[in-house]
Order: sequence, then C-alpha cells, then structure tokens
Amino acid sequence: MRIRIVDAFTDRPFTGAPAGVLILDGDAFPSDEWMRQVAAEVNHAETAFAHPLPPGSDADWALRWFTPTVEVDLCGHATLAISHVIDPAAPIRYRTRSGILTAVRTPEGLITLDFPTAPLAERPIDPELAAALGAEIVSVHHTGSTDDLLVEVADEKTVRAVTPDLRAVTRLSRRGVIVTAASDDPGHDFVSRFFAPAVGVDEDPVTGSAHTALAPFWAARLGRTELTGYQASPRGGTVRVALHGDRTLLSGRAVTTLEGDLRA
Repeated sequence: MRIRIVDAFTDRPFTGAPAGVLILDGDAFPSDEWMRQVAAEVNHAETAFAHPLPPGSDADWALRWFTPTVEVDLCGHATLAISHVIDPAAPIRYRTRSGILTAVRTPEGLITLDFPTAPLAERPIDPELAAALGAEIVSVHHTGSTDDLLVEVADEKTVRAVTPDLRAVTRLSRRGVIVTAASDDPGHDFVSRFFAPAVGVDEDPVTGSAHTALAPFWAARLGRTELTGYQASPRGGTVRVALHGDRTLLSGRAVTTLEGDLRA
C-alpha cells in the first residue's frame, strides 16, 4: 500500500502542515486500531485514510482522520493533502463524520475545500485560560462542534510570543485553543496559532478546521467575507477563506514530500 507525506497550505516542501495520506485498497476501512497505529507511526498532526465508494453513493470517497492518539471529526489540512493526491480536477465528495465535504482544484492550482462554518458563542474571559497562555485576552469564543476556544489577543506580536502551559490548556479545552489577532503584514488579514494537546498535538502547524471559526470571526470585524490568514507556527502556512453563511471555503496549495510502501 502506498503511503505519502504531503505538506498542506504551502507551495514549498518542509513548510505548511504535514499529513500522512493513505488511499486504501478495497471498499471498507481497516480496523480502528490499525489506523491509530499507522497514525502514531507517521507521527504528524493527522493522517488521512480514504477508500472509494460505489457508484450511486452520496459521495465519491469515505474519509477519516487520526492524530497520533485519537480519531477526529474534522481536519482541513489532511483533507487538502489527500485531495492533492487524488487531484480533484472535477469536484470530489467525501463522506465524513462531519457530513459531506467537497474539494476541487481551481484554474489557479489552488485546492478549495467546502467545510461547515463553525458557530461562534462568546464566553466570559477565564483568568485560568489567560494564565495558561501567558497573555492578556481580548475576547473568547467557543466554536461549536469543532469544540475549540478561539482566543483573541491584542496583536500579532502577542500571538507569536505565546508559550502556553500545555497541561493547563489540556484541562481547559476539549480539543484545542486558537490564538488570533489582526496581521501586521498587508498580505494577510489575520494571524493565528493552534494548540491541541488534548488530542495529542501540542502545536498544529496549520489548522484548516480552525479557519472555519476564524473566517466568521474576522469577517465580522473586518467587514469582508474573503480573507487570508497566516498560521504563525514555526513551519507557517497560508489559508485563504471565503465565508458563505453556514459554509466556509478553505483554499491552499500542497506539496508531496515523501512517497513509499507501507509494509504492515
């Protein structure tokens, strides 16, 4: 079976968000335990597993995502990565735990994913969360089904300087914490970082699913529905977003950096 490592939301190797990609033989998933073991062996934030569905199904592929420790309900960068491998010249549909998701390659070479928009609910500022991040908080929102906390801070400098207490973050969030501020770079509208130690990812390099919350958050503040975000992790990556009500389009590029045979 072929296995690939694909860097997503970037056009250069060794940047963006690396993901494992496995296109499975047959018409069913292997055991959950096997997929968890493969994801742990790959040891990137997520590994995507997909198998084709028969003609007449509600989608073209069945798709699941695993971190090194757990299965997750939604993952943007691994969906971009597996779409890069499949190469969706025509729209392709994935059956997932978050419903039907689609991907298509644009004439410019970007891959655009159609994801559900995260509904934001403002929360009181928790002093324990501020202490865990080591930063003053401007606002906090819960992201609904993605189950993150979106934390606004004063500026990009603060986002880049955050060094969280990961044990405390694990206690305070079910999945992860998104830290965000307006960008100082005119090429980007906002910056973010994402910490998810509760699911085995201390800091995710680029998080597509987090941008389904960042899109409505910054659209409301900036008065525009098409925005560009930069995830300021050490690897870094760019996500273009377009807000369409209860759907968010996420666009980016991807590069295959490794391909080989899985012998297990």
